[in-house]
Amino acid sequence: MTPSRTSATFRPPISEAISWLDGVTFPPERPLINVSQAAPAVPPPMPLREAMAEVLLTDASAHLYGPDLGYPPLRAALADRTAQIYGGTVSGKQVAITSGCNQAFAAATMALCDQGDEVIIPTPWYFNHKMWCDMAGFRAMPLPTGESLLPDPERAHALIGPRTRAIVLVTPNNPGGVEYPAPLIAAFRDLARENGLKLIVDETYRDFHSRSGAPHDLFTDPDWADTLIHLYSFSKAYRLTGHRVGAMIASQDFLSEVEKFIDSTTICPNQLGQRAALWGIENLDQWLASERDEILSRRAAIEAGFPRLEAQGWHLQGLGAYFACVQHPFEMPSNLLAPDLVRRAGVLLLPGTMATPADDPAGARQLRIAFANIDADGIETLFTRLENLVN
Repeated sequence: MTPSRTSATFRPPISEAISWLDGVTFPPERPLINVSQAAPAVPPPMPLREAMAEVLLTDASAHLYGPDLGYPPLRAALADRTAQIYGGTVSGKQVAITSGCNQAFAAATMALCDQGDEVIIPTPWYFNHKMWCDMAGFRAMPLPTGESLLPDPERAHALIGPRTRAIVLVTPNNPGGVEYPAPLIAAFRDLARENGLKLIVDETYRDFHSRSGAPHDLFTDPDWADTLIHLYSFSKAYRLTGHRVGAMIASQDFLSEVEKFIDSTTICPNQLGQRAALWGIENLDQWLASERDEILSRRAAIEAGFPRLEAQGWHLQGLGAYFACVQHPFEMPSNLLAPDLVRRAGVLLLPGTMATPADDPAGARQLRIAFANIDADGIETLFTRLENLVN
């Protein structure tokens, strides 16, 4: 029997990690610390939920199919917000709303690639990007980022071949946490343009960037649409993970190809979620700013507390938005260490092997800590448990 497309890739990492909890009990004095997933663990703020309830009761169109490329008022609002943040000019017709940012990536690559085509992705990579490429028949070309976790345009240039179609950047990065400097992003834009490629920039975690001002100036280029495909998610900004609302910004011609993919899969993005995202853009700027402040305070707590682990051989390799990438000091590789930490420390996190090719030794040393759902006290407890491990 011919193997299926899904058999070409690995088990979803979050599902696999959750399976490590089977049969393990956590005493009341040492409850599980779950830093495996970045998705918000609480519902949207009450005013947004009330607005969503009102939509359910009064807006009949929210229960019907909508346009493939999304709710026009939301498309226009995101175009305006994008121009406000980055400068430049963006039209609502250059915006597509998708069923989460994962679908935006899938749609973008499907519109770009044929079977056997190549997409350059820095490693450690976001595992769902790799999984989709595997299943779609595209080749994910790993671009190792070394100790800094920052990709090198010259190394990327060496990977470009006749079947290369795109370069992918995720910033702030998942799983590394690092924020790519604006000049580096511009250098990748120039590299992509010079070689007739698309640059896919996934900024799912943009709202929690540590630096003020625009993260980059790509949209100020009047010809940005000839190269840039920009991805975004409302899930983290407004806690809408279960409603699956993401976005893609690209040329209008490219979105006409994306429309075919959306129409053949979800038909349209979630109607209630789209209206919730629009309400968030219009009403939740101050609330979102406070959410960012809280994430930045947790980032600061990790930075301030990490020296105690450094003394035992741990290394903080990347930190930002929702993630910390750390190197552990143990001989045991991370794919064995991570499930062992569930039993020994009551900590659930992801091993670096889930975000690197099998032949990349860096993954065996790395662990991903998703800190968005633990406060400063929880971070202190996490570090205490890791500090108490016996090598």
